[in-house]
Amino acid sequence: MNGSDHRSPTDYPTEFPIKVMGRQDGDLAALTRAIIERHAGPLSADHVRSRVSADGNFLALTYTITAQSKAQLDDIYRELTACKAVLMAL
Repeated sequence: MNGSDHRSPTDYPTEFPIKVMGRQDGDLAALTRAIIERHAGPLSADHVRSRVSADGNFLALTYTITAQSKAQLDDIYRELTACKAVLMAL
C-alpha cells in the first residue's frame, strides 16, 4: 500500500455489531438504543441482543446496524462513550 491510499479496510455499507455494557439497574437499554437509532435509524427487535451478567449487576447489549461510513460509526461511539450509563462501548 502506498502513502496516498486512504481506503478503509471495511467496505460500506456493512452489517456492524456495536456492543455496549453498563449497570443493569438503570435505563441503559433505552438510552443507548436512542443514541444508536439517532445515527442509524430504527432497529427491529432481531437487531438487538441483550445479556445480563451472572451476578445480575451488568447488562451487555449488542446492536447490529447497517453502517454507512466510518464517520457514522465514530459519531455513534463518541456519543455512547459520553453517556454516563455506558461503562464500555466496543
